[in-house]
Amino acid sequence: MSKVKSITRESWILSTFPEWGSWLNEEIEQEQVAPGTFAMWWLGCTGIWLKSEGGANVCVDFWCGTGKQSHGNPLMKQGHQMQRMAGVKKLQPNLRTTPFVLDPFAIRQIDAVLATHDHNDHIDVNVAAAVMQNCADDVPFIGPKTCVDLWIGWGVPKERCIVVKPGDVVKVKDIEIHALDAFDRTALITLPADQKAAGVLPDGMDDRAVNYLFKTPGGTLYHSGDSHYSNYYAKHGNEHQIDVALGSYGENPRGITDKMTSADILRMGEALNAKVVIPFHPRYLVKLPGRSARDPRAVGDEKRSPEV
Repeated sequence: MSKVKSITRESWILSTFPEWGSWLNEEIEQEQVAPGTFAMWWLGCTGIWLKSEGGANVCVDFWCGTGKQSHGNPLMKQGHQMQRMAGVKKLQPNLRTTPFVLDPFAIRQIDAVLATHDHNDHIDVNVAAAVMQNCADDVPFIGPKTCVDLWIGWGVPKERCIVVKPGDVVKVKDIEIHALDAFDRTALITLPADQKAAGVLPDGMDDRAVNYLFKTPGGTLYHSGDSHYSNYYAKHGNEHQIDVALGSYGENPRGITDKMTSADILRMGEALNAKVVIPFHPRYLVKLPGRSARDPRAVGDEKRSPEV
């Protein structure tokens, strides 16, 4: 059989996906973190891999899925949070644009899997499966109640899961993981299609989402998940030393408040007294109609005190 006839769609996918192969997996394993520092890698969306000088490896919000893949259904699913927020029905053209940089099934050294909330671009069944199949049998899965409910529903043993709420602290080797208040108001209106939000007070944020502060010997990392801007960031900044802060950036389209704008990212950094602010999340989506095309680098153009 000729070469062109032996190649199939399946063989093409297996030979090219994930795009980076195990390159980043190998880089993370080989990284020797210098004393007084920590290392981190962006995995797309709000996914972060953090490695400490003591060799602790944790991943947060590692997502291996896609955005929209077809024009087949021109409407959002009934009860979608953006439908509830803006009263719209037309499908958002939010496609994943960042490559898959880390192969979950090539992960061997990991000490904890974390999620900030249960939206499907922040918690992933493929990651759970890969860790369960290939890694140590005591790796914990850490997150708010809604995330733990998902993991258990996928088959992760309950005893492997740790439910956290603001104020909780979990120690993983030389990293202290502090669960802090989240400000993800989009999460509050994420409900099953058969539940109505009108006339009903939202349930508590603490069961749905948390922010994390990772305290390592080499510095601290603040992960805000999908939190919107809140004055409460100042409380976190008053109570903790924050070296690096990550915030979900986006210029919101008409009728939507779902991400922090460039000004909000700066306000977050100032409120947290952060030394460095890094916008994340935006580049996994194509530009939505009506959304400003401002680049995250605009934050640097407007910066006042934190380093961006």
